Amino acid sequence: MTTVNSSHKPQTSAAYRAGGVTLFIAIAVILAALAFQYIGGYIPCPLCLQQRYAYYIGIPLLFAALVLVSVERPRLAALVFFAVALAFLGNAFLGTYHAGAEWKFWPGPLGCSGTGADPASVGNLLEGLDHETGARCDEPQFRFAGLSFAGWNVVISIALFFGALKAAFRAIERA
Repeated sequence: MTTVNSSHKPQTSAAYRAGGVTLFIAIAVILAALAFQYIGGYIPCPLCLQQRYAYYIGIPLLFAALVLVSVERPRLAALVFFAVALAFLGNAFLGTYHAGAEWKFWPGPLGCSGTGADPASVGNLLEGLDHETGARCDEPQFRFAGLSFAGWNVVISIALFFGALKAAFRAIERA
């Protein structure tokens, strides 16, 4: 009877586990964001929507990296994991900008912070209505444990950055 050494199975590698956990968390977070929007009725502002891009790009790339680990292409998998890590690091910076605008540390973008048009003028009021986004970027709709959606996105994006980075380094170790 022959036994298979599990250390040679790519699906049991540390890179695969770290990447899989990162993928699972990313999927759970984007599903939660969509549930808050479509079930909970929270309207995302333009910055909220932009913060979803890292998930929309990162999730398929994480899946692709896991496939690359499975077919024993660890260097290429590491490169993809590293790209995902950079996407979530950038997302953490975008979330920090958004949370800072909510806390009034700095102004948010003109298009969604209510600072673009002068409401005293009817022409500007009508122009402002044409560009209305539904939700303002500088007013959080929700806070939990002192953090808004943007604040939680910073925390989660940093965790996803480290998860993808760990998967990249573990994949390099396999190479």
